[in-house]
Amino acid sequence: MTLPSPLNGLRELAADYDLLLCDVWGVIHNGRESWAEACDALSRFNRDHGRVVLISNAPRPAAAVVAQLEELRVPRDSWGAFVTSGDATRVELAKRAPGPGWIIGPERDWPLYEGLGLEIAGGAADAAFISVTGLFDDTVETPEDYRERLAAGAARNLEMICANPDRVVQRGDQLIWCGGSLADLYESLGGRVTMVGKPFDPIYDLALKEGERLLGLPVERSRVLCIGDGVITDVLGANRQGLDCLFIAQGIHGDAGRGANGRLDPARAAALLKAEGTYARYAMLDLTW
Repeated sequence: MTLPSPLNGLRELAADYDLLLCDVWGVIHNGRESWAEACDALSRFNRDHGRVVLISNAPRPAAAVVAQLEELRVPRDSWGAFVTSGDATRVELAKRAPGPGWIIGPERDWPLYEGLGLEIAGGAADAAFISVTGLFDDTVETPEDYRERLAAGAARNLEMICANPDRVVQRGDQLIWCGGSLADLYESLGGRVTMVGKPFDPIYDLALKEGERLLGLPVERSRVLCIGDGVITDVLGANRQGLDCLFIAQGIHGDAGRGANGRLDPARAAALLKAEGTYARYAMLDLTW
């Protein structure tokens, strides 16, 4: 088992990279508060070393998520561009317009569909495909609440477009079910799923294009570093792209990467990664400079 190299701060490798593709939820905020040290680390890199592209599995266009970053006081100088799973999903949905599409997800995600000319189906019976951003009410519902409805879609062989491959996300001190959990259930029922966020190619294609725009030159992949706390999204995505990865071993994994001394335990972090067949070159508990 290859251990990730523990870092004391991003400063130790800042000179080795021109572009950071950094996860958002779980790295720089938890949905309720931002983390000043993580934001400062990105600001320093973005100002003095290279450029930062935030890359998120948020199922809304980036423009609709920036307001959340502002509310959480994420400094604007900590990033140069922002790419979401919602941005990549709109490309896929436009190919399938006018549908009709059976929409599953909370009202806050409806900016995803604006201007696409999609007709909205009432359910599986009159839909041409399914679009999932998350649960309607992730504070009380679980994926099992959707089993019967999704089984009807699978029986009709409807394709599901999942705008958020995350299974869970940390909100404050709670883990909340996300769209990826419904996609997993749908596949177990025999349904077809297309996912475009991390760890899949479309979102990285967009992020690297944004990186080239910011840098003003072609991106050298050996000088791109992915940062994230999700093993099956951030780390797996970096591995599939052949990019270096800094694994934030706290986030959604709680204390699973922490040793008895309260510091990062590389062996425990490596065990988290190995369980999903992934590898990260570096690891930290929290992002700091």
